[in-house]
Amino acid sequence: MLFYRSKDGDTVDRIVWAHYGRQPAALIDAVLKANPGLAGQGALLPAGLRIALPEFAEDPDTASVRLWD
Repeated sequence: MLFYRSKDGDTVDRIVWAHYGRQPAALIDAVLKANPGLAGQGALLPAGLRIALPEFAEDPDTASVRLWD
């Protein structure tokens, strides 16, 4: 897992876009789950927060789902 130190005025969306190069809701949700309390910081983050950026084996947008066996 990598970590990012926030700068004044960062947003979770921008951090996800900068790190992963895309911004699907699954990635934003994963970052928020990996960082309890981050959503409570508000839309604009203060400087100095240590934010965990989880790694993904698969792209959450293209992960397959089996509907039938």
